[in-house]
Amino acid sequence: MDKMLRGHHLLCVHGFRGMGYSPEFVERMSDIVNDIRNEEKDFSIKVVAALDDACMACPHRGVIKCEADQNSNEHVLSMDEKVIRHLGLEKEKSYLKSMLVSLTAAKVRPEDLDYLCKGCSWLSYGVCKEGIRELKERLKCN
Repeated sequence: MDKMLRGHHLLCVHGFRGMGYSPEFVERMSDIVNDIRNEEKDFSIKVVAALDDACMACPHRGVIKCEADQNSNEHVLSMDEKVIRHLGLEKEKSYLKSMLVSLTAAKVRPEDLDYLCKGCSWLSYGVCKEGIRELKERLKCN
């Protein structure tokens, strides 16, 4: 079965440093991130603009949407849409993890996160941009 990741989580996984909304979320996200960063593993990921595998452990998850506050669902959906569009992907379609990682390294620059992730509470920590920078260096994408 495919893993499922929402658009903006395709970027989050590269900057994730163990911070999160709850211990359960951190554990779930750590498992996802470890799989994605493991170069020996390849698998399909269904790209969505909706609740995904990481969201299942989030304390803000409602039945069908993010309920962190009254604007959170619209905000995360807008980030999903921007990332999916920026990467040239299709929603509800599955891609190999290796292809998504390579595509992210080729198409996303750290400064792109200022637009793609505008308003995200994690952006100010700098770990997301650092993660994209490290990914680009590792895959030799300038």
